[in-house]
Amino acid sequence: MRTPSLPFRSIVVLAAFAAAPACVTGPNYKRPPVATPGEFRGGAAAPDAVSIGDQTWTTVFDDEVLRQLIDTALKQNYDLRIAASRIEQAAAQYGIARADKYPTVTGQANVQGTQGSIIDGERLPLAGLIQLGGALSWELDFWGKFRRATEAARAEIAVSEWGRRAIITTLVSQVGTLYYDLRALDLELEIAQRTLASREESLRLTEIRERGGAAPLVDVRQAEQLVYSARGSIIDTQRRIEQSENGLSVLLGLNPGPIARGKPLTEQAVPPTVPDGLPSTILERRPDIQAAEQSMVAANARIGVAKAAYFPQISLTGSGGVASTALSDLFTAGAWSLGANLVQPIFNAGRNRSQVALAEARREESELVYQQTIQQAFREVSDALVGYRRLREFREAQQQVVIAAQDSRRLADLRYRGGATSYLEVIDSDTRLFIAELALAEAQLAERAAYVEIYRALGGGWKS
Repeated sequence: MRTPSLPFRSIVVLAAFAAAPACVTGPNYKRPPVATPGEFRGGAAAPDAVSIGDQTWTTVFDDEVLRQLIDTALKQNYDLRIAASRIEQAAAQYGIARADKYPTVTGQANVQGTQGSIIDGERLPLAGLIQLGGALSWELDFWGKFRRATEAARAEIAVSEWGRRAIITTLVSQVGTLYYDLRALDLELEIAQRTLASREESLRLTEIRERGGAAPLVDVRQAEQLVYSARGSIIDTQRRIEQSENGLSVLLGLNPGPIARGKPLTEQAVPPTVPDGLPSTILERRPDIQAAEQSMVAANARIGVAKAAYFPQISLTGSGGVASTALSDLFTAGAWSLGANLVQPIFNAGRNRSQVALAEARREESELVYQQTIQQAFREVSDALVGYRRLREFREAQQQVVIAAQDSRRLADLRYRGGATSYLEVIDSDTRLFIAELALAEAQLAERAAYVEIYRALGGGWKS
């Protein structure tokens, strides 16, 4: 069989047609305008100062043990590892979308052999057939459908990557906050143990006074109540400590267990004011804002994919093959074909129009989500700044309450020993002091937790 020759001119024309620049349907992406305030409400530092959000977490936290815990979480936390897997999925989807721009080539080989039959005692010779064939199909991206799909897939990779960074930011703040909470519980345990020791000593002195006839038995019973109350508080605080350790362990990607300790809560340094920087910079720093924008980029590109359905689909197809009963003659005979195909949608009951409307509505939704995310970010920063300043003032006021309660407890004890008052005054002042000291520990925790929240709200933590 003779191989027909394909005119060289036809090949050149088809190749040029496939490589010719084509238009791209759909709108090009433009970032929508966003109104940003001149400064954050509640900020006390100079707006042009370097924002704490631009600092690495190793700089923000000065406790070496806390830095080690954060490092462990960044390596082993399951949410973060799941996010990394999603990035790989998005990259694979991008590869799939990108592959649509290129031709698909398939090949086929077939070898058949027939054992000769025996006729009149003689075997016929072995008969064989070798066939090789191939096919090519290529839908030309003349209207930019595949390019827009690739653009959307590339944006989805960015969404996944910024999503991973958002998890890092949240994870750093969660580890910091839970660690401070653990150290606050340690402080509460110290307060309870110190209070127990003081109450046990008070009980001992009251028993001595009762045996000497200087105090009634009811004073002893009331002193015992204070001791038992302190012991119960210690047991409950120990429960909360162990449960907090379990929660932090899981956050680190570890089985529940004890957590190492570093500096006490009162030695965890926090500055009097926190530099917040210019509000406009938060658009580039917050991972959730960046992820929202990339979702908008993807939605915008899919409008082009939907609009491309209005236009004809242009495809190139080709096939060819050879066949022979002898391997030496395989490539001396064959047949080849090459053609073009055009499909123009005529009527589909408004499907294409609805698909475009759907893509445009999703683009509008993504823009609203983007603007809402920015507005929420401004609120979170403002709330954190206001909270930090007010909680610092509250902690300072609570320190004065503790000082007054300590002096009241001392005076009540002196008055009771001097016989000027009943033991009820000692009970009341002792209880007030215990409550005030616990409230101060909570205020110290809240101040440091607000500091961590400022760092998270400003988009800090994901930079290494």
